[in-house]
Amino acid sequence: MIRITLALTGASGMAYGLRLLECLLRAGCQVDLLISQAARIVAKQELDLQLPNGNAEVVAYFAARFGEYSGRLTVYGKEEWFAPAASGSNPAAAMVVCPCTMGTLAAIAQGLADNLIERAADVMLKEKRPLILVPRETPFSLIHLRNMTTLAEAGATILAANPGFYHRPTSVEQVVDFIVARILDHLGIAHELMQPWGAHD
Repeated sequence: MIRITLALTGASGMAYGLRLLECLLRAGCQVDLLISQAARIVAKQELDLQLPNGNAEVVAYFAARFGEYSGRLTVYGKEEWFAPAASGSNPAAAMVVCPCTMGTLAAIAQGLADNLIERAADVMLKEKRPLILVPRETPFSLIHLRNMTTLAEAGATILAANPGFYHRPTSVEQVVDFIVARILDHLGIAHELMQPWGAHD
């Protein structure tokens, strides 16, 4: 069972992160979920979701929300330094921060590692494992761009939440799935969210 660390931070675009979580679990992945306090606020604001505070309660919440899935979900708090993601001796196969705030992106770029999300990302870079950051911001300032360049040079993938429209989406869900499909592609996880470019029925 492939293990993926997924971090939800307080950028707009919480629908991307929750749809990605659902797809990873349905694909049979072990997901180590890290949720910032700001992410909880955004989930309430954008999706009217009140995420529980306890780790076990969050697991139960998503089990009820998504129904049956073949993966396994574990939730960790931001100060749980004994979580597997905190150490290079037990890194996940890959990590995704989705959505990713500019503050989180900057902290990772500077190697601050002041909480579990930042430390987990730092581990992925030093262990040369895939790290995908999904910023949802516009426009980008020069500071944002320099931080993204630093991270790209360090080996991270910057996969901005900039959906295409050539597949002619007719719903917000299809727009969300465009970005989630690209993340899954970079993780090497099969999906049926949308057809690859040039594919025919």
